[in-house]
Amino acid sequence: MSVDTSRTIIVLRHAKADWPSGVADHDRPLADRGRKDAPNAGRWLAVAGIVPDLALCSTAARTRETWKLFAHELPERPRTVYEDRLYEAAPGQLIEVLQELPEDVRTVLLVGHNPGVQGLAEILSGEFEEDTLGRLRSTGFPTSAVAVIDAPSPWKGLEPGIGKLRAFYAPAEVD
Repeated sequence: MSVDTSRTIIVLRHAKADWPSGVADHDRPLADRGRKDAPNAGRWLAVAGIVPDLALCSTAARTRETWKLFAHELPERPRTVYEDRLYEAAPGQLIEVLQELPEDVRTVLLVGHNPGVQGLAEILSGEFEEDTLGRLRSTGFPTSAVAVIDAPSPWKGLEPGIGKLRAFYAPAEVD
């Protein structure tokens, strides 16, 4: 009997943030558009029937606020871990965080920042469904975008090109 080691990575870029003067980047809140787009992205994932076991979220205010609005649309809120290493992380750093996940986690949702999240989705996606990769590249992974990547390996085996980009969502109005 073979053991299923496949995993699913849901990559979510934080929703559109505001730039209030005197506020540090880490503490920037969502803009009005972001507060509208984040729940729409959550509804898209819920309708797609993809349910995360765990959410990893950057500690930045805009990612935490995005996650709260997004998660409210899911049928069940997964356990959430707020991870400092996701803030301004490069794709390689994001892969390292994912490689540390326990094997009982089958589907993870990662809430982070560009350019790291777009790079992660592109680097992991050696294969793709229909036009998903082309749409991801042409839209530039706007705020509130979601990529769903299936990987046929345990977390420790994540490496460039191993996954398949199953689905990609971007809000109608892009940055």
